[in-house]
Amino acid sequence: MTPREALAIAQQRDLDLIEVAPQANPPVCRIMDFGRWKFEQRKKEKETHKQTKSVELKTVRIRPHTDEHDFATKERKARRFLEEGRKVRVSMLFRGREMAHQDLARKKVLRMGERLTDVGDIERRPSMEGRQMSMIINPKPAEERRRAKAKADAEAEAAGQPKPEETVAPTDGEPETVIAPGEDDELEDDFIDEDDEDDEFDDEDDDE
Repeated sequence: MTPREALAIAQQRDLDLIEVAPQANPPVCRIMDFGRWKFEQRKKEKETHKQTKSVELKTVRIRPHTDEHDFATKERKARRFLEEGRKVRVSMLFRGREMAHQDLARKKVLRMGERLTDVGDIERRPSMEGRQMSMIINPKPAEERRRAKAKADAEAEAAGQPKPEETVAPTDGEPETVIAPGEDDELEDDFIDEDDEDDEFDDEDDDE
């Protein structure tokens, strides 16, 4: 059918002749109500936009010499963020001679990821960015997180123990190597460095 014939049919039906596949040979056209077609396209775009939600990124900071109690506190914070469906960045800042112990620090960061495998998956393994090491953990799908939490709660209740979020994470069986700052390094209070004004739990923009 020629374009002239198709246009005549569209005019007879009080509709529009719309080219939908100009790259085809010959080009493909449709006879339809152009206004309604535009409305349907906008409706589809809105539905797609609703389904595409930006994932909020939260940062949990630890230090090479963070003790087990503080580590467990950070872990519980990261777990809560993941259970809420947020991404978590585990960040470790090195100062002075701590840079010489990156392997031990990497194990500590990975240990955080291993303890959160029931609610999250490691998206990016620990990597150095200047004097900072960071790892990204993605939340698991909501249904999978709910099943894991229900299972953990049921097991804790059967054993007569507190629920997992109420417990302090145990050690891994072996004493942890503590990376102490050198004599020339700047001494600092861990509490002030990590928890001052609650900055490690503030929302951070995901620039990626």
